[in-house]
Amino acid sequence: MSKAPYPENWSDIDKTLYNRSVRVFDTVRKVLSVKMKLHAETQVQQGDIFLFNHFSRFETFIPQFLIYEQTGAYSCAIASGEFFQQDTVMSRYLQHVGVFPHDHDRLFSLLTTQIFRGRKVIIFPEGSMIKDHRVIDDEGNYGIYSRMTGQRRKQHTGAAVLAQGVEAIKIIIRHAYHNKDHKQLVWWKEQLRLDSLDQLLTSALKHTLIIPANITFYPLRTSENLLLKAVDFFTDNLSLRQTEELLIEGNIVLKNTDMDIRMGKPLEPFDRRFFGSHYLLQQVMAKAKSVDEIFTLQAKPKDWQQLYLGHYFKNAANTTRDKYMEEIYLNVTINLSHLASTLIMHLIKQGQSQIERQSFFTALYIAVKQLQNNTSINLHRSLLNPIDYSQLISGTNNRFEHFISEAINAGLISEYKTRYHLLPKLLEQHDFDSIRLENIIAVYDNEAKPIKVVRETMIHALAECDTVDQQELAAWHFEDECRDLSWEHHAYNKSIYDDINQDETATADPNPFFLEPRDDDENGIGILLIHGLLASPAELKDYGEYLVKQGYTVMGVRLKGHGTSPYALQNQTWQDWYNSVIRGYNILKAHCNQIFVTGFSTGGALALKLAAEHFPEIIGVSAVALPIKFINPAFPLIPLIHGTNRLVDWLSSFEGIKPFFENDTEHPTINYRHVPVKSLYELRRLIENMDNFAPLCTVPVQILQGDNDPVVSFKSAQEIMGKLTCKNKQLKVITSNRHGMLMENIGGTWESIDEFMKGCINETKVN
Repeated sequence: MSKAPYPENWSDIDKTLYNRSVRVFDTVRKVLSVKMKLHAETQVQQGDIFLFNHFSRFETFIPQFLIYEQTGAYSCAIASGEFFQQDTVMSRYLQHVGVFPHDHDRLFSLLTTQIFRGRKVIIFPEGSMIKDHRVIDDEGNYGIYSRMTGQRRKQHTGAAVLAQGVEAIKIIIRHAYHNKDHKQLVWWKEQLRLDSLDQLLTSALKHTLIIPANITFYPLRTSENLLLKAVDFFTDNLSLRQTEELLIEGNIVLKNTDMDIRMGKPLEPFDRRFFGSHYLLQQVMAKAKSVDEIFTLQAKPKDWQQLYLGHYFKNAANTTRDKYMEEIYLNVTINLSHLASTLIMHLIKQGQSQIERQSFFTALYIAVKQLQNNTSINLHRSLLNPIDYSQLISGTNNRFEHFISEAINAGLISEYKTRYHLLPKLLEQHDFDSIRLENIIAVYDNEAKPIKVVRETMIHALAECDTVDQQELAAWHFEDECRDLSWEHHAYNKSIYDDINQDETATADPNPFFLEPRDDDENGIGILLIHGLLASPAELKDYGEYLVKQGYTVMGVRLKGHGTSPYALQNQTWQDWYNSVIRGYNILKAHCNQIFVTGFSTGGALALKLAAEHFPEIIGVSAVALPIKFINPAFPLIPLIHGTNRLVDWLSSFEGIKPFFENDTEHPTINYRHVPVKSLYELRRLIENMDNFAPLCTVPVQILQGDNDPVVSFKSAQEIMGKLTCKNKQLKVITSNRHGMLMENIGGTWESIDEFMKGCINETKVN
């Protein structure tokens, strides 16, 4: 039975229904586990026709709503004609929210009218889902698998044809306006079913732009999900295609997936210089009886002029199609799974069936750092935020562990002792509807393949990983520490934190610092400096400058949560602070075989913890104003207050009863003016843990304490001296009525440390 013909025209968008759909979508989005992020500058406003790659059904509902959210503009889309075969609730709904059947005879003309009304048009030029992400061959040519023919084909040129037809009409209208041809302007207004000449001219003055865009999902999961189980419970004998789509796409919407929508550079439908005087176009369009004729020049030319113009349009459409497909896939958001998959597929295709785990980790880290400097590609935020990737080189990266687990479960790799073994299944051919289940590594590799620099960088990183200079790695790690500060500042520099942030007065540079002496002054000794609670590396920067002049190499660490916002500090544990210290230590030891550690206040406790771990490079520790006993009698109550806050958080959506205390700091340009109760609780936990690690210190330890410190009681120094069991321990009392005696060098604090440190150095030489 042949389908009923579509009406010559199509229903306009029902704005009430469209707006209601947007609200429903917004509600649904909040309950799904998909985190959508639109990366676009001016493209959303500029574009007329938006093109997207197609990997899941879910994504086909997203672009028009995001565009509306950003611009308030309504969008039209194209759907398979099968949805409109019968008059159903679904077909009527689609028709009234701007969806057009792909096989409508006047599709381009109808969409042209919509564009002139200020609507956006959404097109998926691949025409169907590309499950294998294989869009480029080994020669660099773009094409896709066609389910209908079982062969590969070029992507559709429909978007290019539509864009050049719209722009050609605009050229004619602009020309008519220039020549004051009112009759022709009125004719075009009526043909395009517009309300006024002003609307016609406003649209015609704007050049038609195509916006290629890419949707990237991360991570992809193949494990079972509730949606599949529910469907399987009510339905017997699901097909492979149905099972695969429920598994992959169900996991996308149900399991914490990032959906990055990235818009590329705008493209024009053809070279406008071709039309110079617009003579040929004028000749052709002067005979036009409808908008449709601009789109039938190739199929139904009436004379040599239409034939020639149609031939040009065809060639221009093919060229534009190639440009926008390239731009779509150059805007893939590259993630860690892309890098790992690219490396694995390169190795297996080169006949290499195994790789050392540490070489794999190091190669990935090197590639991440090198790609961060490449502005031509787009990296997923997890490859820009050190929290997500900085531990990759040690093999303790959560995202990498998930990737490896998926690959092992799929039988693609195996792990034995210190190596990953690459299994033959990686090179097996799989059905189009099974490849996402059987070889997710190939899917990731295919998606990244159009971006040549990814493969080139991974191959180079692999060659470099076993011989990489340790100081170069240390420089990257230091950069990560600075980058971490920027990310933390960005995360907590938001209006929701203004109640505390607006009262903060710290202006000193909070960045970690690494200072190297001149070559002729270098003594080969490294100094690790650890600041106190609420402060930042700026607290010890002057002291670091003092040390570097003596020939020491100095690393000033930034404890996690410091130098940005008290809210950032509120979310850290003392173990997070200690991990910051270890990272600083590892950076410094790439330059020095002997390291002396100086910590102030909380930093002193962390310094003793580091020494207790028996790191071989450490030759001594100086702990200044170590906090064990406090002048403020309220400090022992902190665990109780913190427990009350946690109870309030658990019982209600409100913040705890007293999440912050005001801090009357000695150094308002460096220290937070508010101290989180949670952080004081973490400090208490660190102090309690000192009973476990202080006795394990075997290196020389110096304790410096002010006799009238307004924060830390002198009893602290006495108590820690009792906990230490090392042979060489020293208590130095400084005459001071201020807490910050290390920063201010009160009572010759710096010189006292100098003397003790030189003794440690001499003792090391003797031994």
